Parts: sequence; C-alpha cells; structure tokens
Amino acid sequence: MEITGPRLDRFDEILTPQALDFVAALHREFDSRRLELLEARQARQAELSAGGTLDFLPETKEIREGDWQVASPAPGLEDRRVEITGPVDKKMTINALNSGAKVWLADFEDANSPLWENCVAGQLNLRDALDRAIDFETGGKSYALRPDDELATIVVRPRGWHLEEKHANVDGRPVSASLFDFGLYFFHCAQRQLDKGKGPYFYLPKMESHLEARLWNDVFTRAQELLGIPHGTIRATVLIETYPAAFEMEEILYELREHSAGLNAGRWDYLFSVIKKFRTRGQEFLLPERNAVTMTAPFMRAYTELLVRTCHKRGAHAIGGMAAFIPSRRDPEVNAVALEKVRADKTRESGDGFDGSWVAHPDLVPICREVFDGVLGERPNQLDRLREDVAVSAADLLSVSETPGDITETGLRNNVDVALRYLAAWMGGSGAVAIHNLMEDAATAEISRSQIWQWIHNDITLADTGERVTKELVERIIAEELEQAAKEPGYDEKLFGQATALFKEVALDDDFAEFLTLPAYARMP
Repeated sequence: MEITGPRLDRFDEILTPQALDFVAALHREFDSRRLELLEARQARQAELSAGGTLDFLPETKEIREGDWQVASPAPGLEDRRVEITGPVDKKMTINALNSGAKVWLADFEDANSPLWENCVAGQLNLRDALDRAIDFETGGKSYALRPDDELATIVVRPRGWHLEEKHANVDGRPVSASLFDFGLYFFHCAQRQLDKGKGPYFYLPKMESHLEARLWNDVFTRAQELLGIPHGTIRATVLIETYPAAFEMEEILYELREHSAGLNAGRWDYLFSVIKKFRTRGQEFLLPERNAVTMTAPFMRAYTELLVRTCHKRGAHAIGGMAAFIPSRRDPEVNAVALEKVRADKTRESGDGFDGSWVAHPDLVPICREVFDGVLGERPNQLDRLREDVAVSAADLLSVSETPGDITETGLRNNVDVALRYLAAWMGGSGAVAIHNLMEDAATAEISRSQIWQWIHNDITLADTGERVTKELVERIIAEELEQAAKEPGYDEKLFGQATALFKEVALDDDFAEFLTLPAYARMP
C-alpha cells in the first residue's frame, strides 16, 4: 500500500504499517464487489431513464414476510433521543461530545471536505478523544472534555461506496474511501471503545440496495475476525437517503441484522436522489424549490412512516432527520421563528414513533431533547410503537407530483447562492458551512445544483417572474450572486472561481454528474 499524501505532524500514529496492512487486506478482499455494485447502480439508472420504475422486490418477498429481528441495542445506543452531527475537526469533536446529545455522528462524509489533512487528522482526533488527550486552547477559549459518562456515543460515518481515497493506493489502484475511513477507525479505536464499555459504531451512507448492505456486513465480519473482535460487536445505522433504498428497507436491515442499529431518514440526500433517479422523466418527478418541500409532502410522509414501521417491526431504532438551523446571536426574531419550526419538526417525528432525531448545532440539543423527553419520559426509546396502522405502497413512495409548492426566481437564486458559497468553502477545506442561518453540507449543495439542472431540462417558467429557466438566466444569476458575495468579508476570489467553474459543470452541462463531489475531489490537491 502506497501513501502519496504528505505525512504531517503525528500522521505516522495513524498511518502505521499495521493499520495500512489492515486496510489493504479489506480492500483486496472486497473492492471488486464494490466495483460490481457500482456498475449495478448504473444499470438500474439506465432502466429508470428508459421508462422503468421502482418497486418492492418480488425476489425478496420472503424476507419482508419472515419472522426475524435485528440484534438488541448495543451499549451506548439504547437511548438515541438526540443525535448531533458534524465534521471530525478538533473543535467539533470536543463540542459535539460535550453537547448533551446522546450520540455524535462523527462525519467523514457530507460534512467533511475530504482534504487529505482532514481525513487523517480526523482519525487522530477521534483516537485522542477516546484517550482523553484532545484538550486545547484557541482564541482565548479553552476546550476540554467532560467526564466520560457525560459524553455522547461516537458513531462514525465513513465516505460512501462510490468514493475513493486518491492519496492511498493498493496494488496501484486508489483504495475505497469507505474502507479507508472504516478501516483506520476500526483498527485504532474498536478496542478503545470496548474498553470504555461501548463499541465501534457506524453510520452507512448513500447505499442503493440490500446487496450493498450485504457487502458492508461481510466487511464487518472479516474486520472483526482479523482483529479478534467478537462477531456482532460492530453496529451500524443505515441512512435511507437514496430513492431505491426506500424500497429495500427491510432487506437492508436483514442483511445487517447481526450488526444493525437501525435506519435514519436522511431527508436532504433523499430529495437529491429523487431528482437524480428520475431527472429525465418530465413533470411527474418535478419538485418545487427545495425550501418549499416539507416533510408533510405526501411522498415524504410515506417514506418516514414506512421507515418507522419497518424499523420497529424488526426491533431496530428509527432516527429522524436533520434540524439544520444555526441560531443567531444577533437576531432573536429569526431565532424565534426558526426554533418554532424545529420544535414542530421534532414534535411530528416523536409523535410518529421515531426514537430520536438529528441536530446540527449544540444550541438545538435542548429543544430536541425536551420534545423527545415529553414522549419518551424515562424510557430509552419507543420500539414498542409498532405502527401497525401504517400501510405504504410503492405508489405512495412515488407520489412526487403531489408535492405542493412553486418554482420562483427567489428559489432559483437561493439555489445558486447556496451552492456557490458552499462549494467555495468545500474547496477551501470546510464541509459543514453556516449559510443564511442554516448548516449546509454536500447534500444540500447536491439538491441545489440538481434542481437547477432539472428545471433547465423541463422548460420551467418561474412562478413570480414568468421567465423560463435557461442556461443563460442561470449564468446571469451566477454573475449577480458572485458580485454580491465579492462585497462581503472573507471573499476569496480563487475559491469562488473554482466553485463557479465546478457549479457550471454540474448544473449546466447536458450530461448530469452523478455526484458533484467526484469532479470536486478531482480538483483538490
């Protein structure tokens, strides 16, 4: 295994020969299957683009009708009423662990810009946190961990199956980014977590089928064998954030059943996947602007209700979606309106039977905890709410055309603005970015650019101005938004230039880029 990225301060503590051999062993055993599954994604996309549809799989009917349960909740994952998400930088590591949330999603994926330095330093931060060796001072502030029994449980999200780590090669080929992130954390921290009475836990992103879940399960089994960790020690929560996965929830739980910790409603990536999968299918799968698509839209209600029903039927946790609001220190009126929306969102989720939910900022932990406390009381979860009243059909999941809302110039302009600002920050090394009081990550940038691509290719007329959405209109708005951004403090002409070129490629080209992070990563050093 060859490392081409720089070995910066303390990187040798993570990139040890033994750890790299472990990652290489996993890569050699499983990468060919990963590549085959990515080819299967392309074949399925071709079927959908040619007029096909999504449905529950007839060949797995016995699994859906069978009598089986996932593993019982693991130590530190019994109570998940509040989970906080964020990248694995040093400050966020301490703040998230100290936040009062039950779980911290330590993110190497959508909230992390995959600079080599971020990916390896993130592994160091997690190991240092488990060793209680991460305290530091900056800007006149001191950051230190609370006692272990007050800290959130760490759940690591590695990058998705479609990504590779270009700074690490096995036998001349880039290593799977999933196996790189998973392998380094598992090698260094699995036993550390067990010594603290918990275990190595993961969030699995971007999967599109139960066969991809089977691959993860086989990786887990082999990793535990190689390091002498008991089978079933690993637990994984799967984000149902792609459209195809919504039709395979039970099968995904089944494949991971000995390692399963439940499912999560990854709402932002789910919307992106809806657009991506049916982008060529005209008005039937056309969404209004992203801020108009709420969780009460019929197809989103079907998705979340089915997720709770599926999880509780199988004894698995159902975890709700993200509250992305970033409280303002200067605008109490903005806070009041936004916090009421957060409360309503969490009230709906807790009432629907979810066992917990996500927030993006420590200041939102109390409100989420308060809402779930009101439903759970002293109980750790509500797995006993089986939601047998829920009956969701494939047609319900596909009812995108019933979504209310308009497409306006304001919405178009917001998509351009958010995407440009986010991509500039991402290219500069920041993957979780506060923009207009919302925490934006790669998922929201994906929605922004994919909506614009879809609108251009469907002759959309803006509801407020009557203009048709064309490449020329979008380019004009790009220029106007760049002019505005250039007036603001911290504007970086080079980064915004890179962001603009990338955005035009993924939003305006005739060919649709599967993930914007692929051409973006290619531009990174």
